[in-house]
Amino acid sequence: MQVNSKKRVCVIDGQGGGIGSAIIKKLKEKFEESIEILALGTNAIATAQMLKSRANKGASGSNAIIQTVRTADLIIGPVGIIMPHSMMGEVTREIAEAVALSPAKKLLLPLSQDNINIVGLSHIPLPLLVDELMDTYYKYFYNN
Repeated sequence: MQVNSKKRVCVIDGQGGGIGSAIIKKLKEKFEESIEILALGTNAIATAQMLKSRANKGASGSNAIIQTVRTADLIIGPVGIIMPHSMMGEVTREIAEAVALSPAKKLLLPLSQDNINIVGLSHIPLPLLVDELMDTYYKYFYNN
């Protein structure tokens, strides 16, 4: 599969980076090197985990996320990346605002936060959510 131009995909995760790692593995399986995957962790542990999943580049911390999402074509992560103080406080107000205001398309996984429930969603396990995300991602890049 060839993409017309190499897209910059930012995968954002925090804590242990498990969600981002699962996403990056699927992206690499499906799109190989036809896209550039940037692993953005709210901490170094999350970034390291995502880099092990073969992200092209990685960076950690608030400023790295704020600066990088400005140039992204697509941002992928849990819904908490647009909620200040989510992920046990790792998502700062500035990160949430930068992600929300980025011109990039955003594909967010509806993973629950401690005190937030998104009404109307069924509880789907993470592997199935990532598969659904891949279908959406495919349509975004190949049906435009």
